[in-house]
Formats: sequence, structure tokens, C-alpha cells
Amino acid sequence: MSGIGRIVVVGASLAGLRAAETLRDEGFAGSLTLVGEEPHPPYDRPPLSKQVLLGRVHAHDVGLPSRREVDARWKLGVRAVGVDPIKKRVVLADGEELPFDRLLIATGTRARPWANADEARLDGVLTLRTNDDAARLAELLDAGPRRVLVIGAGFIGSEIASACRERGLDVTVAERGPSPLVGALGGTLGSYAGRLQRAHGVDLRCGVTVTALKGSNGRLTGAEFSDGRRIDADVAVVALGAIRNTEWLDGSGLAAGPRGVACDAGCRAFDMYGIVTDDVFVAGDVARFPHPLFEYQMLSLEHWGNAVAQAEVAAHNMISPGPRRRPHLSVPAFWSSQFGLNIKSVGVPTFSDQVVIAQGSLREGRFVAVYGYRGRVTAAVSVNRAKWLEHYQYLIETAAPFPPAPGAADRSGSPAPVPSDVPSPQLLSHGPTVALTGHLPDRHLILVRAESPPTAAHAR
Repeated sequence: MSGIGRIVVVGASLAGLRAAETLRDEGFAGSLTLVGEEPHPPYDRPPLSKQVLLGRVHAHDVGLPSRREVDARWKLGVRAVGVDPIKKRVVLADGEELPFDRLLIATGTRARPWANADEARLDGVLTLRTNDDAARLAELLDAGPRRVLVIGAGFIGSEIASACRERGLDVTVAERGPSPLVGALGGTLGSYAGRLQRAHGVDLRCGVTVTALKGSNGRLTGAEFSDGRRIDADVAVVALGAIRNTEWLDGSGLAAGPRGVACDAGCRAFDMYGIVTDDVFVAGDVARFPHPLFEYQMLSLEHWGNAVAQAEVAAHNMISPGPRRRPHLSVPAFWSSQFGLNIKSVGVPTFSDQVVIAQGSLREGRFVAVYGYRGRVTAAVSVNRAKWLEHYQYLIETAAPFPPAPGAADRSGSPAPVPSDVPSPQLLSHGPTVALTGHLPDRHLILVRAESPPTAAHAR
């Protein structure tokens, strides 16, 4: 594709913005349209569960800085409701149709809502995904509730609980799994996170679910648990993971489903038959892509850095001839701040069968945990000890043997690996921020052979 033409980006958040900037940086001079369901310009989401809840910054003051002017038409506050792959048009909820030569899908995720709609409507029950959500939650915390209930102990739920305790608020965390963060970091670090939360005064309840949210006169008053216990609470934050925004692609013929939109390493979307397209690209949280470091399994990532890197690759490939296209092969990385700890990770901790504390110790609260799978290093997680992560990233990229050799100058951890104890996602009330979603697109074909010669292909 030359520097002229029509590109539509559906999703006007981090990935969409960085893709638009990259397109202009690399010489695209054609028509560029960005579509966003939210009425706000692109903003930064990580501060919403951290600085915003602590009152250090207002929820509507976390806008993303622009690297450059993108000279684009912005369609904000309107949803995309479909794609016509034959006419190559994006259909919007207001009836407008946007023609395209290249389409970038960057629709991300939304918070999983509380399943009981009547209970979800109670005043005091909310999720945390948008800056409007964060503004409302900060307002509720400012009012000094008697108790906050956090449903789900993944990273978002744990960060919310940390902010509550830092504010001096009583907080109960309910998690169906055996410990906080276990779905992302496995049993060893999950158990450590559980001890940490309890040491900071969190009423942590694992192995239970919230069976009902109770209210009076339209306001939340408390909750009931699967073990028969009850609590009083004025605020309940539903932190049950994310739903990928793919429903608008129903009928498009793309390999889109609950686990995301499948694409190749160059961010080109697959169709439902597993054939790669050349005019539809995917980036950010909504994408599923293969990675050679993890046995070419399809990865779904909910990470800030991945959204940026993948958007840049997608934008480059959208306007580049085949020989000049490049793959998205960066090693996943994320960070979290909670209960006084700085947690950083590289690789895929859930793609592991063993873990070793390679440096430091759990007792001192400064350590590096290194994960391995079938005898090679696949991930590392640091707690207040991030300076060595670049070293472990190199080990991941080079498929170095696990456990790693004791070569680090300040290594003081135990060399004995233990099982990483990564649970099945079905056991959790939250999802991991990195998910291995298998080798195939969501929609599979069944060949139904009738007695007559023709063969009918049915999709499911």
C-alpha cells in the first residue's frame, strides 16, 4: 500500500493512538479515521487503579501525551457495530459507513460485569475500567465507606484493595481461587501475595465466591458468600477480569470470539477458515497472536507495553510491502504497584512448570522468581528488585536452560526449583493478564460428509 488510501482504526485508546502516530511517522498521507466508543480522547489506564484511587491525580487528568499530530478524523462516542468485508466498510451505530483500504481492530476489552443485573444496578456496585469508573470509585472512597468489598483478587482487585488500605479503609477481598494473583503468577507467589495482604489488614477470603449482593432502597448494604457468611459493605468493586470486545465482528468472517481476534505474528487477522487476510490488522488487548518463544501458542495480553509495541508493528505492516514487514515478537512485560511493593514481570509466568527464587528471598520482600518450562527459562518476576529483569529477559529470548546458572553477583536465593502451581482458569474469579489460548482460532470447521458427493463446511 502506498502513502495514500483510506485507513480506519476502530479503538481510540492506547493502541489506536500509537498506531495512528506510527502511520504518520512512516509517511502515510492518506485518509485516517479513528473510532472510539468512549467520548473521551485517549487516556492512560494504569493510573486508574493506582494514583487515581489514592487521590493523587483526578481520573480525567490521565490523558495520553501525543507524540505528534496525527491529522485524523476522530469519531468519539460512537460504537462500531459491524464490518462488511466485501464492500470493505465499517458500520457505526449512528448509521454511518466508513470505507477502508486497511482496517486496524484495536477495540481492547471491557470489565466483566456482575452477573445479576438487578444487583449490579445497586448504588455502590461498580467495575473499574474507564476513567468515569475511576472517578466514581474515588468519590465513593472519599466518602469513607464502612467497608469495601472487592470481588476478584487479580492485579486490578489487589491494587484496589491496596489503595483502600492505604486510605485506612476496611476492605474484604473475595477470591474463588486459592490465593491472590495465583492465576497470573502461580502458587508460590500467590501464597506470598496472600500473606502480604493479610499483613496489611485485608480481610482476604479465598476459596469462596460472592453468591449475592444485598441492598436496601437501591443502595448496596452487604454481601453473602458461598460459605454461608455475610458482611456489611457500602461499596463493592467487581474485579472479575475482562471481556474482549469482539461481538461487533459477528458475521464478518474473521476469526473473532471470546478470546480475541486471531492474527499472525505480523498482526494480520485470520478469517474463520484460518486464512490470513491482507487488509485487516489487529493490535492490543483484543489480539491473539502466536509467539515462537512459547511454542507458537496464541497469546492474549492485557499489557500497556504490548499494546504500544503491537500497534507500532501493525501500523508499519499496514503500509509496507511484504518483504519489509516485520513480526511482533517482543517479550511480554508488565508491572504493578501494591502494598508497598513494585512488581515487574517479563515473559509468561503461566507458561511454566517450575519456579525458583533466583535472587533475594520471600522473607525479606525483595526477590526475583524465575519460571521454567521443560527445562528452559520462560519468565521472571521481580519484587522490589527490578534491576536484573533485563538479564532474565535475555535468558528468555535465548531459551536459556532452567534453572538459571548462579551467575548474578548478588544472587542469594535458593537454587531448588519447586512446582509453579499454575491453576486452571476455571478455578479463578479473575483472569491472568497473559493468557495462552491454544494454537487455533476460536471458530473451528466441521466437515460434514453427506451421501452425495458435495461437502458442506459448517462453522461453529
